[in-house]
Amino acid sequence: MLDNQSFLKSAVEIITIGDEILIGQIIDTNSPWMSQELNKIGLKVRFITTVADKEQEILDAISMASKRVGIILITGGLGPTKDDITKHTLCKYFNTSLKFDETSFLNVQRLFHARGREVTEINRKQADVPEICTPLLNELGTAPGMLFRKDDRVYVSMPGVPYEMKGIMRNHVIPVLKSSFALPPVLHRTILTQGIGESFLSDLIAPWEDHLPPHIKLAYLPSAGILRLRLTASGFAEEILRKDMTDQLSGLEKLAGEFIFGQESDTLEKLIGDLLRDKKLTLATAESCTGGYIAHRITSVPGSSDYYIGSVVAYDNEIKTSCLGIDPKTLEQHGAVSEQVVVAMAQGIRKQFKADYAIATSGIAGPSGATPDKPLGTVWIAIAGPDSIFSKKYLLGTQRFNVIQSACLNSFHELLKILKGR
Repeated sequence: MLDNQSFLKSAVEIITIGDEILIGQIIDTNSPWMSQELNKIGLKVRFITTVADKEQEILDAISMASKRVGIILITGGLGPTKDDITKHTLCKYFNTSLKFDETSFLNVQRLFHARGREVTEINRKQADVPEICTPLLNELGTAPGMLFRKDDRVYVSMPGVPYEMKGIMRNHVIPVLKSSFALPPVLHRTILTQGIGESFLSDLIAPWEDHLPPHIKLAYLPSAGILRLRLTASGFAEEILRKDMTDQLSGLEKLAGEFIFGQESDTLEKLIGDLLRDKKLTLATAESCTGGYIAHRITSVPGSSDYYIGSVVAYDNEIKTSCLGIDPKTLEQHGAVSEQVVVAMAQGIRKQFKADYAIATSGIAGPSGATPDKPLGTVWIAIAGPDSIFSKKYLLGTQRFNVIQSACLNSFHELLKILKGR
């Protein structure tokens, strides 16, 4: 194991290379993902640096990182074209030269032959790696990762393509770091809530949060329609942390159970699908303001054809009357954005498609269409079932996509509660 010195030996710096990031052409999604994965094993990212595709700037960034952390993770600049200079720059930094790596070349051949192509000379050079590095097999791309060790520090260079970087991190980098550093046990649990804002949830669970033990930290992670609560436990043996975490989650459930729908990577559409399949039930949707987004989320789940029948996007009132059977007088009297219309939409699609359950939405996603009694973000949701119908009005803000996304997630959560008998 590597021992601690005055600098943060097990601290991490991420260096992303690419002009396209600096000019805003693409967004760096690699660093947040890497930070999350490293945090899971007890490694802290202390710095994130982005530099241009210029040799001296890359050299300066690596040199600076080596003075303040023990682990330097680099992404980007490993393509086959002339503007990708990371590999040559690393040779200069480590005072080495490129050599041909047969294993990396066989991987390049495999990928090209799988696409019915022959390896070109420029792609053959992807198998050239710095002589002193340990090549890391990239099963999803032609550029191998490269691991270096110098002065008890670990340096890793990986492609900037996110799915390639993730594969190398999972298969190679994380195992190497876990075996190289004496890392304390760290336990994370992410609790997923829906239907309550951050400040309201904070007030609701304040008695519980105020009595969390010092070795368990809570973070609020809000996003459109979903609020995540991340609990992190550290400082004791793993079995103690697991017991303490279980006890704390039980207390949280007692206070906020009606808003909790899952943990970790659960999604509402997947949980709904599992319940519908288990109960041998079917679902249809009628969407106005959400414009098919609900159907999209449902059908993003593999196997959704087992329970999902289909949808009508009834954006225009004529479609509401002709396809869903809504009485024109109901539309005229109450307007499209109303409880009466959204209930009729849910009942109409359920009848037309012979589904067990149906979701319907109608609202004002904006930026226009609001009235004094129906402000921007007003959405009515209805869920029709075999024995009852649920309907509720929501006020979901002023940002168009956030309104659509939140309406979708609220409809999913209400259906989930119905399916669970809650």
